[in-house]
Amino acid sequence: MKLTVIGFLGGYPDHGDATSSYLLESGDFKLLIDCGSGALLSLEQVVDPLKLNAVILSHYHHDHTADVGVLQYYWQLHEKRYSEPVLPIYGHTLDETNFKGLTWPKSTKGIAYDPSQALTVGPFTITFFKTHHPVPAFAMRIQESSTGKVLVFTADTAYFPELTQFVHDADLLMTDTNFFAEKTGQKWHMTSTESGQLAHDGNVHRLLLTHLPADGDIEQLKAEAQTTAGEAMPILVAKTHLSVDI
Repeated sequence: MKLTVIGFLGGYPDHGDATSSYLLESGDFKLLIDCGSGALLSLEQVVDPLKLNAVILSHYHHDHTADVGVLQYYWQLHEKRYSEPVLPIYGHTLDETNFKGLTWPKSTKGIAYDPSQALTVGPFTITFFKTHHPVPAFAMRIQESSTGKVLVFTADTAYFPELTQFVHDADLLMTDTNFFAEKTGQKWHMTSTESGQLAHDGNVHRLLLTHLPADGDIEQLKAEAQTTAGEAMPILVAKTHLSVDI
């Protein structure tokens, strides 16, 4: 199982980097997790978007879905197909308007996932956990059927203790790390130290900080996470086209 970062910023694209989007591969199967602003251009540098087998969306905020529309146009305006006649896009139905937009003629079909049930998508089994965010958003625990390897993506969320059990023993944990440790007041995303604490308490094998701020010293962000994760915790920081074997 291989993860490639397509976009990693929170809120808006900047410095030539896209917002949240990640390509997860197992064998020839290609699953795109979220499809934020700038994701399509970044994805084209890695793989032909027509080779995607599926897309899954954690929630419908624009920094996670802005390029869904242009991805639909890409599929609509290209006749070539590899394996999928139309691209399935999985999303929740707690926002009917946005879910309906996942279906587009001759390009994509919206498929509802039930957050209370496990979902099988190709070689992956996906379970969900509702996060603390202003709109319905779901963390994902993705297990590769052939190896049992586990990727957990927190999606967008404030820190809350119940996340610990959901992320436990993950081979790779991707955390929404939009804030430095000094952030106070209302938070709908995690701080660096909260991400590190979650990784430590969940006994995960590796931590990937993502949904990053566009400005600030990212090495400081990583160092802050290390203080709570523990010195032994391997910590990666997302960047465009970073590839991680899980």
